[in-house]
Order: sequence, then C-alpha cells, then structure tokens
Amino acid sequence: MAFAPDLHQYYQATINGLLEWDANQPHTKHLKRNFRAAFSVFTTATFNFGPITVTFPHIDFGNLAWGWCVITALGWFNPDRGGHLILWDLKLIIRFPPGASILIPSAILRHSNVKIQPGERRYSFTQFTPAGIFRWVYNGFRTDRDINISTSTTPQERAQRQADRAARWQEGVKMYKIWRTGSKAGHG
Repeated sequence: MAFAPDLHQYYQATINGLLEWDANQPHTKHLKRNFRAAFSVFTTATFNFGPITVTFPHIDFGNLAWGWCVITALGWFNPDRGGHLILWDLKLIIRFPPGASILIPSAILRHSNVKIQPGERRYSFTQFTPAGIFRWVYNGFRTDRDINISTSTTPQERAQRQADRAARWQEGVKMYKIWRTGSKAGHG
C-alpha cells in the first residue's frame, strides 16, 4: 500500500464493488474475502505445497497487466544455495529466503525460481486478482461478449469502450508512484 496507494485503492474499490453486487444477488451462497480487507486486497490465493516447489520461467497472462502478484517463499532451505527468484526481463536474480515476500507485476514480468538442495523443503504462497474480475466490475457486472453482442449497446458506447481499453494501460501505470532518492541538499 505504501508504494502504490492508488493501485491499492483500485484493488480495494474493485473487490468492494464486486462484493456489494454479489450481496444483492438472489443466490444463497455469496462471495467472501479470503482475508480481512486490512490484510489483503487480492481475490485469489494459492498454496504450492511442494515439497520442492520450483517454477519454470512464466508470465501470468490472466492477471491484471499493471497489477501486482504477491509471492511468499515458505519452507526450510538455505537461501544462499537455492530458492532464488529470477526476474528474467529485468536480468535479476534475487536471494529469496523462507518468509520473504515480493510484489511483482507477474502478468508482464517473466519469473521463476531456482531449485533447492536435496533434503530441503520449499513451498510458496501467492496472492493475485485475475484481470477478468476487473473487467467484470468495469463492465457493470457483465462480460465483454455480453456487452458487444447486446443490441442496446450503441455504436458510440462501443467506440468509447475501445478508447477506454486503449487508455487503460496508461491509467494503470499512473497508479504507481515514483520514488526518487539522493536529492541534493539545498535544491528544493
């Protein structure tokens, strides 16, 4: 939240909108948060129980392009000898000990992790929100297909949706703050 409060708010508003809409539906079972709102704004959580969780280089195409995925390493392994996180596109290898968490835009950064030593255990816990949830809420709780085939959608509305779609990436990137370090004394 501290590094991208606007992005955090976007996630929060989206999940709140989804839960409010769902609570007003006639079905008896309703959506629930995985965790209290104060702890997580993500709709999805997965555990990889290993016992030797290793991922191949991949991109999570289904996630929000400018959104975050939280990755937490768990287990009992020597982080100096394995379990490192690799961000291929940034050419980074990050020491990633048990208990460490990182937030990355997993839909645009190819990532994986290094295997661990024999006899060690590595698990992972991830949190994310699929992009389809953001589209569902943005669309007024309808699919893109339903809107596009609807006879009530005017050509102007279709054109506006296309313009919105083209601008969405730029708006998403603006949700990140730029942190500058090393400012010179005496210069304001």
